[in-house]
Amino acid sequence: MTGRVRCAVFPVAGLGTRFLPATKTVPKEMLPVVDRPLIQYAVDEAIEAGCDTLVFVTNRYKHAVADYFDKAYELEQKLEKAGKFEALADIRDVLPRQVRAVFVTQTEALGLGHAVLCARPVVGDQPFAVLLPDDLIWNRGAGATRQLVELAEREGAGVVAVQDVPIEQTRSYGIVATRDFTGRHGEISAIVEKPKPEEAPSTLAVVGRYVLPPRIFDLLEATRAGTGGEIQLTDAIAALLSGGRMLAYRFEGRRFDCGSRMGLIEATLQYALEDDALAEPTRTLMRAALSATR
Repeated sequence: MTGRVRCAVFPVAGLGTRFLPATKTVPKEMLPVVDRPLIQYAVDEAIEAGCDTLVFVTNRYKHAVADYFDKAYELEQKLEKAGKFEALADIRDVLPRQVRAVFVTQTEALGLGHAVLCARPVVGDQPFAVLLPDDLIWNRGAGATRQLVELAEREGAGVVAVQDVPIEQTRSYGIVATRDFTGRHGEISAIVEKPKPEEAPSTLAVVGRYVLPPRIFDLLEATRAGTGGEIQLTDAIAALLSGGRMLAYRFEGRRFDCGSRMGLIEATLQYALEDDALAEPTRTLMRAALSATR
């Protein structure tokens, strides 16, 4: 794999059923952690990694994500007239001027692999990153995507983010087997989608960050529906192994599964505790709540 990673793909067409009824009208990617939606954290992470083209794969019903990244002229005028310049900067700076956002429609809910394939006309023949916004990864140093991109460009290989999970949870993830694992990364020798614990090749689970070569698109085109009747990105990555290198990378940072209610609560507490203005009031609130439940 050669070339700089300049493009990031965000599959945001899911229905977010675990957050109903809220997600009946609000996409799960727009659920807030403190004062920013999940999608903003993922976008900031991609931009930090050097991406300047952001491809949002959405469905025909989701307009909130596109509206969020569009200009809000009336709101901006009201904030400016009211002298609320800090709030004005917040809504104007959701995307830097040099970064473009492209929206692509996934007409059918055919899985993550199909969602990534929908981005092909924009991505073209270049390596690219994929970020799942409901996997929020917090780190005081470099973001997870930047870590993957730096490894991919240094090694000339595709990279997937992995973390260790309990053996009983392998049925919820793509699981990799690796060889020559040193430090934080190793070469992937096999990858399986949601194996039973007794059939899992390891406990290294793939989480929502990828750097992929453009050849993955041809493989996705040829991939048949797999687990759950969907076109699985995992299956295309498995096919990629026969003719290219893919690395598994244990990222630095803490992952929050914000596709679950508990994960969103944990992330909100973590980010509140990292905010200078909110940290102490949050600790006070947590102590009071814990005392009241005794």
